[in-house]
Amino acid sequence: DDSALEVVQKLAIGCGRYKISVDSVSAGCWALVSGVDGSIVKTATLVDPESPFQSVFRPLSMKNRPLFKVAIEPITPSELPKMLDGLRKISKTYPLLTTKVEDSGEHTVLGCGELYMDCALYDLRRLYSEVEIKVADPVAKFNETVVESSYLKCFAETPNERNRITMIAEPLEKGLADALEAGRLPSPKDGVEHAKELARILQDEFGWDILAARSVWAFGPDERLGPNILIDDTLPSEVDKEALKTVKDYLVQGFQWANREGPLCEEQVRGVKFKLIDAVIADEAAHRGAGQLIPTARRACYSALLTATPRLMEPVLFVEIQTQNDFVEAVYNVLAKRRGHVTHDAPKAGSPLYVIRAYLPLLDSFGFETDLRIHTHGMAFSQSRFDHWQIVPGDPLDRQIKLIPLEPSAAPQLARDCLLKTRRRKGLAEDVAISKFFDPQMLDELAREDAISGIKELSF
Repeated sequence: DDSALEVVQKLAIGCGRYKISVDSVSAGCWALVSGVDGSIVKTATLVDPESPFQSVFRPLSMKNRPLFKVAIEPITPSELPKMLDGLRKISKTYPLLTTKVEDSGEHTVLGCGELYMDCALYDLRRLYSEVEIKVADPVAKFNETVVESSYLKCFAETPNERNRITMIAEPLEKGLADALEAGRLPSPKDGVEHAKELARILQDEFGWDILAARSVWAFGPDERLGPNILIDDTLPSEVDKEALKTVKDYLVQGFQWANREGPLCEEQVRGVKFKLIDAVIADEAAHRGAGQLIPTARRACYSALLTATPRLMEPVLFVEIQTQNDFVEAVYNVLAKRRGHVTHDAPKAGSPLYVIRAYLPLLDSFGFETDLRIHTHGMAFSQSRFDHWQIVPGDPLDRQIKLIPLEPSAAPQLARDCLLKTRRRKGLAEDVAISKFFDPQMLDELAREDAISGIKELSF
């Protein structure tokens, strides 16, 4: 783990708006420590450098997730350094807030919701940077997934044409991606005993066969909590296992790179099982280096994903609304306009209120609270949190869909609309081009076998 030596300059206890300086703090108390924040990004464990017990606490795990995204920039361009310094400070202050610089150069901030983001941006303006900023319209964070198995064995060759990686992709079993993200499954990186425990769980709870369960190489994109799995499905009679072991780390890095930025719109991949089914590895070590194999493994993952019916996934919020009986119908109307789905409504015992529970896609939740209060004359109050991911309706790669500007998209057109808008916002090409992810040799083979019909709508 990363570590740094820092000097504690001041110790205090917070009492409301006051801070009381102290020399020591007993166990179990909240304390304010000054002088150590320069090396801390989110969380850290403070230990005495001379102590023999230097254990590290596990980082905080939150049930909610930063899925609400806005792009910001300073009104005065010369104040960009001050804004960047402010972003670093609010990233430390808000545990679930993350910041990112897109390829297009825009600075994005991700939070848990409208109120959360409003508080963070207010602190950025008034407390941490003291600069005026422009905030773009909010957008939702997407994931990429597949709904079928790859209908072709997808291969990619290294630039020196000495190595070839062949993969297929298929969806994970129901509930497995959630279990991976929750940390219920041990990582194969943690040793032999953890790998055996992982194999047992996959067999008992998710119905994997024993060979596949024992062949898990890695999770991705996070090596411990990633919702995707890489499996070595090669046969010793067909592949040189010893040579494959020497390049395993490079293939895993390419797999995790592909899972961090998917081929559709460079969003994280979720719920996909990648199977390595064949590998040709060069005999000479000089011809199988990281520069050759990592990008090749990434392309193999991309081509496998594109031939497995890729789809976009959107986050869905669980919303609980309290209102009076007279306004229940108005709440239903507001939810219906935003693709909401009511799961429960009942009177609250001992009060004149009704409690309505529903699922609401984050993409349609922007301005929901304001709209709700307008239609109920301020008599409805809502609370929301992230609940699950669901597939966005429609095919994101269907180029026959015609989108009308400035008009809301119908359900079958929604995935295509989200794909194009996300790619434009990130400064990517207008559409996905398979020539970027498929090797020329594979395109020739596809053309000869007349198997390109399933992806013929993608641009070359």
